[in-house]
Amino acid sequence: MNEILRTGFQERLKTAADAKKALLAAFKPKAASTATDTPTRAEAREAELLRVRQERTEAKVAKRQAAADAIEAARLSVEAAEAANLDAKRGERKERKALTKAEAKAKRDARYAARKAR
Repeated sequence: MNEILRTGFQERLKTAADAKKALLAAFKPKAASTATDTPTRAEAREAELLRVRQERTEAKVAKRQAAADAIEAARLSVEAAEAANLDAKRGERKERKALTKAEAKAKRDARYAARKAR
């Protein structure tokens, strides 16, 4: 076989040494590359806590705003009812005044007609 490939003793020794080096290189520890952009557990936990706190704060603000809106709506409805009541009273007063005016005019007309009839 050596005769066919024409390899000498030195060449075979060199090839064996290279193969042995390649095998040993496979067992050597390689430099670990750490991902710098991935957060640590503590950072992730802190971010999660911050997010939860923010959500809770927003929920509290929304709840307070809803309560304030409900109070404002109740106040507006009371004001609207009072305004409607006041308008009704004004309407009644206007009707009474109109009737009183009509009665006074009818009285005047009756006196005038009585004078004319005399």
